[in-house]
Formats: sequence, C-alpha cells, structure tokens
Amino acid sequence: MSVLRSGSPHRPVCSFATVAGTLLTLLALLLGLPGTAGAAAARRAPEPTHPGQDWAGSQIARHEGTAAGVAPPAAALASVEGVDVSSHNGNVAWPTLWNSGVRFAYVKATESTSYTNPYFAQQYNGSYNAGMIRGAYHFATPNTSSGAAQATYFADHGGGWSKDGRTLPGALDMEYNPYGATCYGLSAAGLVNWMKDWFATYKARTGRDAVLYTSTNWWKQCTGNSAAFGTVNPLWIPRYGSSVGELPAGWGFHTIWQYTSTGPTVGDHNRFNGALDRLRALANG
Repeated sequence: MSVLRSGSPHRPVCSFATVAGTLLTLLALLLGLPGTAGAAAARRAPEPTHPGQDWAGSQIARHEGTAAGVAPPAAALASVEGVDVSSHNGNVAWPTLWNSGVRFAYVKATESTSYTNPYFAQQYNGSYNAGMIRGAYHFATPNTSSGAAQATYFADHGGGWSKDGRTLPGALDMEYNPYGATCYGLSAAGLVNWMKDWFATYKARTGRDAVLYTSTNWWKQCTGNSAAFGTVNPLWIPRYGSSVGELPAGWGFHTIWQYTSTGPTVGDHNRFNGALDRLRALANG
C-alpha cells in the first residue's frame, strides 16, 4: 500500500465517471451554441395554423397585386390551359372546367409536415377522371422542419409520381411566408440549401425532378436571385398580367405561367408553355 508522506502534495484520482460527466456537460453546452443542430431545432417555428388559407399564389396576390383590370392573355397556339386548386376551392366542378378547355391541374397536397388537403381526393382524382393531366404540390414552410422531412411527408401524402402519362411531377411552392418574416427567417444560402435538400429527397423518392413555383420578386429578395435550379427544375411562375415578365436567374424560359387568380370556376388559371404533346412528355418524364 502506498503511503502519503507528510508534506507531499495530494493529487486526487480522476475517475472515469468524472471524465464522462465532464464530457457530457461540454456536449450539452456545444449543442446549445448558436448554429448547432440543437439550437436550430429549438428555433423551429410552430406548425402552420391556417394552412387552408395558403395556396399557390395566395401570398403573391397579397404582396404583388393581381393586376386588376388587365385582361387574361389570348391563348397561344402552343399552350395548354390549366388550373391549380387547394382546399379553399372545396369540391371542384371538373366537368365544367374540362368543357371550358382546361386540360391540366395542380392540386395542393400538403403543407409543412402536419397538413393534408381534406379535398385532395376529390380534386386530384376528380381532375384525372375528367380527362386531365394532374399533379400535386407542396406549400413550403422552411422554418418549421427540414427540406428532407417536408419532401418525405409530401411524397407520402399525395405527392408521389407514376409513369402513367397523366401524372405530372410534384411541385414545390416557394413564396412569401404567410406567418411572419418574408424569407422565413433564413438567409439566402439557408433557403437555397433547404430547397436542395427538398428536391434531392423528392427525386430519391420518385425518380423525378420536381417543378418549382416561385415569383421573381420573392426569389430575388429571399435567395439573392440564385441560379442554382434553373437547369434542372421546371419553372412555374406567377404573374397576373398580360405577360410573364422577368424570370428568376437560371431560367431561360418558363414551363408554366399562372397568369390570373380570378379566372372562371376556380380562380387560379395557368398556361403550359408548349403544346399538349409536350405536357404529356413532362408527365412521362
């Protein structure tokens, strides 16, 4: 047995439990630092409280106007008439729209990871049964959960894709935040990375590159006019007036134009930029 001599310094033994406890304390402190995963999770916004009031263009009309008094443009030879709908439209009169010349539809399926459109089946299946080419879209809330989580939720709740010639790839709706800060409290780089995460997850699930719905004004303000998606993701652009106007960086042309929010039967009307055979090609992938 060792003997502690008088006058020699006493060095306490550092036990494994003490070391482990210290490491756990340091880890807890690190997780609480700004910019870490723990802090990011703590900063997540609550789930949407009025998702039934959020649809493709609901915030565009609010922030950018509806160009009241401007007549919808005349149909071009190489274009296809379409509509987009959500729960605020209720049960949609699809035969009426078909008889008026509408040939495709996008239907809101989800928002964040907590909301599914209660009218989705009537709208998604109803448009298909009327003869239309249909697709689903997701209203993004990048401050409530990750891009991967929201893409997975969308794919699991109506946003899937099948190569039947009548199903369009899913669409991601990126527009002004209905609940607060215009850009969801994220930096331009943060929003771009969130979208990259969403698009990559959706493609991994479905095999398709999703469509992006956004306005040029919002895109410039919130992404710094990023050109990161223009060569891959088809652009669905809202502008309520007589022309599409300026496009966001990265796109040389638009694929779909939401040209009015006050059209017949459902309000939101769109034009596909091409003939019907090109719309079928987009559906087939």
